[in-house]
Amino acid sequence: MNNLRHRPLPIGPLRAFEAVSRHLNFRAAAEELYLTQSAISRQIQALEEDLGAVLFSRGTRRVELTQAGVLLLRAVEPMLDRLDGAVRQIRQAGGRRSVSVSTYASFATLWLVPRLEAFQRAHPQIDIRIHATDNLVQPAGSDAGQVDVALRYCRPEQATPDSVRLFDEVAAPMVSPALLARAGRDGPPLRVPADLAAYTLMEEDNPRGSADFTSWARWLRQQGLPDLQPARWMYFNYTHQQVQAAVAGQGVAMARLAMNTEHAASGTLVEAFPGCRMESPFAYWLVKPAPDLQSEDARHFCEWVEAQAAGTRAAMAAL
Repeated sequence: MNNLRHRPLPIGPLRAFEAVSRHLNFRAAAEELYLTQSAISRQIQALEEDLGAVLFSRGTRRVELTQAGVLLLRAVEPMLDRLDGAVRQIRQAGGRRSVSVSTYASFATLWLVPRLEAFQRAHPQIDIRIHATDNLVQPAGSDAGQVDVALRYCRPEQATPDSVRLFDEVAAPMVSPALLARAGRDGPPLRVPADLAAYTLMEEDNPRGSADFTSWARWLRQQGLPDLQPARWMYFNYTHQQVQAAVAGQGVAMARLAMNTEHAASGTLVEAFPGCRMESPFAYWLVKPAPDLQSEDARHFCEWVEAQAAGTRAAMAAL
């Protein structure tokens, strides 16, 4: 009969095991954990000896998990996630309170940042850290300790189980009142979609498939003008650049209404053709961490975002 060991496994080798499993590379795991490759190898060897099982099959060019390794990884990944989440909360409680938010640049510029003053007035003791990136980030998951909340843009089937739908994507041509006044005085007025042939149209130059649903080509097809060409095109990497150019009176933007309700309310941008909006299957989402990994400060922030989103939905309906 085998003499089974009962003492707990040390955390250090388990952390090394998880890193090697994720990278399937001892060198990459060593670099991530700031250890030497030989130190990682010794930790994995000690773990295998303690378990009495081989965790990795080591070939000349690649490393693969064994059946025992797969079984251990299923237990180790959620355990380390919970541990990292608890450590993050303890550190926040012992120092400055903060919430780290991941979103993409245009959403931060046009929607989140203009509203943050309201959150800071309600919660002056909480610092906000915004990380603008186009990369998808899962809060308190693989990036535990770095991101508390994410604000994302995707189809419903791509949203995580802990996501909350904030508002739908609706696009429409928007223009500055100054351009409308100047156009009516110095050139043809902008009254019907066919008049766009005399204007500059501004397009989001984005290779992602989601951009097709907010493109001028799609909108013009819906208006029965698939062959219309404007006087000139202007292309931008980001939505907020297009909006800034529209506010400056440089052309007509295909604007995302959810991110421009403030401009509409202030009158700096108006819909060129009321009633000619274009819907998209994409939507905006609040991506929360799992409930047991959510700090009290992150919960306050999520509640505030949901309240702000309700205001945006109401503003879109009232436009």
